[in-house]
Amino acid sequence: MTVRDIVAEPMVVHRDVLKLSGERQTDRVMELLELVGLGAQHLYRFPHEFSGGQRQRIGIARALALNPRLLILDEPTSALDVSVQAQVLNLLDQLQQGMKLTYLFISHDLGVIRYICDRIALIYRGAIVEEGITADVFDNPQSEYARTLIAAVPEPDPDRSMFSAVP
Repeated sequence: MTVRDIVAEPMVVHRDVLKLSGERQTDRVMELLELVGLGAQHLYRFPHEFSGGQRQRIGIARALALNPRLLILDEPTSALDVSVQAQVLNLLDQLQQGMKLTYLFISHDLGVIRYICDRIALIYRGAIVEEGITADVFDNPQSEYARTLIAAVPEPDPDRSMFSAVP
């Protein structure tokens, strides 16, 4: 399938409700691609012709096709290198603000969680062991699991890192 077909598929499935002609679907796909930082020149290309970050943007465009209020994002940046990960997270942040979206963001990367989430729930063996406002959970974890998990997050500041030289 081309990018146009991939992003338009939800509109095709729900054509009875949306009542969009094929031309209007293509216009909407172009709007969505521009929204995620791609362009009309990408419409008739195939997924294998894109980088991982571009593929994520295509997936996000498709997810937005029906104007949802909630997106469930399961490890949306896990396979991306750090710079592309930052671009996708910034895009998600912009989309969230601009479109008033709510995200259920699932990730093992606590750095990403701390950046993108307002509230978090930490799950251990299928049960929530701690939840709350992100800053509160990170700054004052209540459960032993949360303390252990947060302590394992690498410190990007070399002066504060546990690996820095002790005076």
